[in-house]
Amino acid sequence: MFFPVFSFAAVDFHIDISKYIDMNKNYSRAIPPQWRHMAKVFEALGDTHRQRLVLSFEPGEHLNVGQLAEVSTLSRSTVSHHLKVLREAGVLESEKIGKEVYFWVNKAFLQSVFGDVAGYLHSNL
Repeated sequence: MFFPVFSFAAVDFHIDISKYIDMNKNYSRAIPPQWRHMAKVFEALGDTHRQRLVLSFEPGEHLNVGQLAEVSTLSRSTVSHHLKVLREAGVLESEKIGKEVYFWVNKAFLQSVFGDVAGYLHSNL
């Protein structure tokens, strides 16, 4: 039985796409002030463990570190660290009641941030 053999010579070519697209080439510019709060939210939600923690909350529910650690695969101290990041980004709010700190999703803030993103997309892209 005969099997054909195909051989391709390596071709090295470069296409300068900059002449085909019109883009903002100022990549090094700082994040604008109106985007900074959004950037912190994106950074905080960029971790899958933090996403899972946020998704653990039922609507209107307030949970403490122990309750969240109980349903996760993470240690209590790691959960505590992730909650701190989420709180500092504004994703979660918290209140100390007795010896426990309870967290809940900052729904109004997230709606505002994602509304700002939608507004930017609508106006600029």
